[in-house]
Amino acid sequence: MVAWIERVVTSGTFELDGGEWEVENNVWVVGDDREVIVVDAAHDAAAILEAVDGRRVVAVVCTHGHNDHINAAVEVAAETDAPIALHPHDLMLWAQEYDDLQPDLFLAEGQGFEVAGERMAVLHTPGHSPGAVCLYGEGLQAVFSGDTLFQGGPGATGRSYSDFPTIIASIRDRLLNLPIDTVVHTGHGADTTIGAEVGHLDEWVARGH
Repeated sequence: MVAWIERVVTSGTFELDGGEWEVENNVWVVGDDREVIVVDAAHDAAAILEAVDGRRVVAVVCTHGHNDHINAAVEVAAETDAPIALHPHDLMLWAQEYDDLQPDLFLAEGQGFEVAGERMAVLHTPGHSPGAVCLYGEGLQAVFSGDTLFQGGPGATGRSYSDFPTIIASIRDRLLNLPIDTVVHTGHGADTTIGAEVGHLDEWVARGH
């Protein structure tokens, strides 16, 4: 059985530094008819569980700890008996949403998940947050970038725990050297490809965001 990728779009609020913004998030369900990984369980656990549709959930993977990427994770994990995975450098963000709970697994560079015969490799890509990661599926020709890389540039770095030079280094060193036909499945908005973005790094550096 060949693995495939499903997108669930959910809506809610992003909250940080005392501000609150309405957002739409991409939740990614990756696998086959037996098992899946859920990437960034955001806002609407019922919609995510509907997409999972009774399949075994290998893990609920959080690309970073901002509330709009984790606020349905605990409910989805509880309903599917799945572990929640987060990079430990984002525990301070996780604690803003779940002050009395901990993730089940801590992500690290070089780690990976096996789902539906595909390996999903963890790439540590700090900058949007210290513990931001991407998941790269070579066999799927896809990378799940969270809020690290979007169509047209890097994720935002104007708030707490973020850093623009760091996100630029992450994108340059960890993402733009992936095959150019790799599809970038982002945390918000439309997909892009590595090939569409690789020539624009200097522009992003010059504009500063």
